[in-house]
Amino acid sequence: MWRDSFRLQIFCLLMAVLAIVVLVHNFFQVEHLDDDTVSGSSWITENNVQHSLSQTTKTTRKPYCGYKQQTLSKGEQAEQESLLAAIQWPNPPDGKIAFVQSTDPAHSDFVIVKPSGFFKVGDQLEVLVRMKDFQGKPKRYGGDYLQARIHSPLLKAGATGRIVDCHNGIYKVFFTLLWPGEVKVSVSLVHPSEAIQVLLRLREERPDRVYFKSSFKSGRYSETTECNVCLPGDLPVCNFTDLYTGEPWFCYKPRKLSCASRINHAKGGYQKGLLTQEESLFFQSDVNIKRPILSSGPDSVIVKPKAFTDSSNMDRAEDPTVSPSGYYYEDEWRSRTHWIHHFNKSDDITKCLQGKVIHLFGDSTIRQWFEYLTAFVPDLVEFNLGSPKNVGPFMSVDLKHNILLKFRCHGPPIRFSTVFSSELRYIANELNGIVGGRNTVIAITIWSHFSTFPVEVYIRRLRNIRRSVIQLLDRSPKTLIVIRTANVQELGPEVSLFNSDWYSFQLDSVMRKMFSGIAVHFVDAWEMSLAHYLPHNLHPKEVIVKNQIDAFLSYVCPLQT
Repeated sequence: MWRDSFRLQIFCLLMAVLAIVVLVHNFFQVEHLDDDTVSGSSWITENNVQHSLSQTTKTTRKPYCGYKQQTLSKGEQAEQESLLAAIQWPNPPDGKIAFVQSTDPAHSDFVIVKPSGFFKVGDQLEVLVRMKDFQGKPKRYGGDYLQARIHSPLLKAGATGRIVDCHNGIYKVFFTLLWPGEVKVSVSLVHPSEAIQVLLRLREERPDRVYFKSSFKSGRYSETTECNVCLPGDLPVCNFTDLYTGEPWFCYKPRKLSCASRINHAKGGYQKGLLTQEESLFFQSDVNIKRPILSSGPDSVIVKPKAFTDSSNMDRAEDPTVSPSGYYYEDEWRSRTHWIHHFNKSDDITKCLQGKVIHLFGDSTIRQWFEYLTAFVPDLVEFNLGSPKNVGPFMSVDLKHNILLKFRCHGPPIRFSTVFSSELRYIANELNGIVGGRNTVIAITIWSHFSTFPVEVYIRRLRNIRRSVIQLLDRSPKTLIVIRTANVQELGPEVSLFNSDWYSFQLDSVMRKMFSGIAVHFVDAWEMSLAHYLPHNLHPKEVIVKNQIDAFLSYVCPLQT
């Protein structure tokens, strides 16, 4: 009898302990859930010791992607489908392609059609590019990403070409001959078609390959967690989706702090081990990334001047689809869509900008405009706002001539070192707060930091910006708005997976289509970086930035013709 009584007491004691454990567990769960959390997983401690992330990356989970949750009108849905169809890339044949069967630029070649023909300024030059694999066999399908230009080194002249994929291993490149003299042709393989398929997969399946972080702080205690547009898993997250634009942004919730205690945003890092061993063969710097394709015959033609006509006096009607949009001659950019005045003296810039407020919105490539103008114009003095270096916001003032120049980075995703939470602003919201008018100038660029995400993320961002641009122009039609396009950059095996020119080219194509027909102007940084003789650089050298500024200011202060 006493044994049964003893067993009953032990059982009751165990049940009591179990109840306490459950109660504590539930209390912990309640403590870490509040009104601004939804499902997510993983976190990083104050000392950046990442817990459970390795387990997360090994486990296939359905990601929470805000872009998949958006509700589109019929018109928006139709536009999005049209945009995605326009940038759809050719697929190689079904089945796995061995590396030796992939495109080899060393075996490939190009030929000029009628190289000994008579050419004059304004004529078209056609080039055939024939792709072969590493065994020297002709490729039978397309999808390679090429870049091409014509140039005359002694004249410091250059222009880009229009490439047509024939889907059979042959590509046609068309150049407009825009200056007289000996004109050379250069063609490069940026990525073989087999590498493009890897980039496509990464864009759709691994939007987390660049990750971000935020710090949360209360008193002397702080925590750091991972953030992104998409967060996998089922642990609590903080929902920082913008209330006005609906732009999604999430961070894993700190263990002990509230979501409201976030103090900053920063780039976290880049995921490693994204490729299989076979896939990595498609991304080799000296083999198949931005490698030249040589001519099997002459690689240049002689161009005669056009009789009785100055080649610069072409009809100029602004159109973002004109190809090429311009060309270099003696290291100066000559646009084919609008007249350009070259602002070689700081006094000319001061006279142009006098009485104006200039807003620069975007990433570090438009921050270069702020830095150039502030350095070049003596009376334009930067006002120290105490902002982090290279991050901003920044402001320069010329009190004598009543000029205000401002730079602000776009909202997340942005891979800057550290941005204060209070300075995380979306371009659309900033535009909504601008009165506008004839003395207001706005320049926008947004592209590089979206290269790791599905294109729908970028389309939504542009849709919000476009809506605000249209509203601003509606209430203040005299406001000048200029869009700086993307540009090419130096590529290696790692950079290609995150910021390939192919990603940038696709986003740039979407941007041009979405802003076509709207009263905005374009500075074609893409062609201005691709046509130049200097090596490709994410942040182009000063001579290229100077030409971008000339094109920009020529919209602000157009030549009277």
